[in-house]
Amino acid sequence: MAVLVGKRAPSFKAIAVVDGQFEEEFSLDRYLGKKHVIFFFYPADFSSLCPTEILAFQDRLADFESRGVAIVGCSTDTHYAHLAWLHTPRAIGGIEGTTYPLVADDTKTIASNYDVLGGHYDYNEAGEMTFIGSPQAYRGLFLIDKDGIVRHQVVNDRALARNIDEALRMVEAFQYFEENGEICPTT
Repeated sequence: MAVLVGKRAPSFKAIAVVDGQFEEEFSLDRYLGKKHVIFFFYPADFSSLCPTEILAFQDRLADFESRGVAIVGCSTDTHYAHLAWLHTPRAIGGIEGTTYPLVADDTKTIASNYDVLGGHYDYNEAGEMTFIGSPQAYRGLFLIDKDGIVRHQVVNDRALARNIDEALRMVEAFQYFEENGEICPTT
């Protein structure tokens, strides 16, 4: 796995669903110089575990925004799947009410560039390149600063959910360092 900490976050332009609308050339560059970003990957729309994280980020969105942090999600599904899931009520497994951007990475290039795409390419007996495994994203989370540099990353297997409080703690720790120039103790 690539370690992106200390490096510029891989740039991309992709279709995203933002406030219930398709945005054709969504990019994290919109936040440069303005906000920190929590950019997280999840495996698939309409799965059983993913809505718990997506909704937990939504439920804590004001906590992140009050600290100048944008939340952006991404999976290897299409923007049509994102929109359908956003219109599905929470009571039946949907993520209705989610307002932060969801990026569609159906080409799988964003997940690949962030090194969170499961599976790999190999050659079969006929010498043809084929994909081995499941081409879905692992549960990657990246804290990106206002200059576009990755400051924190964590990647979990698909079956292991993340703790939203820990993501917020990492934001606070990094901002403490930015403001004080001192190493942040464990809190």
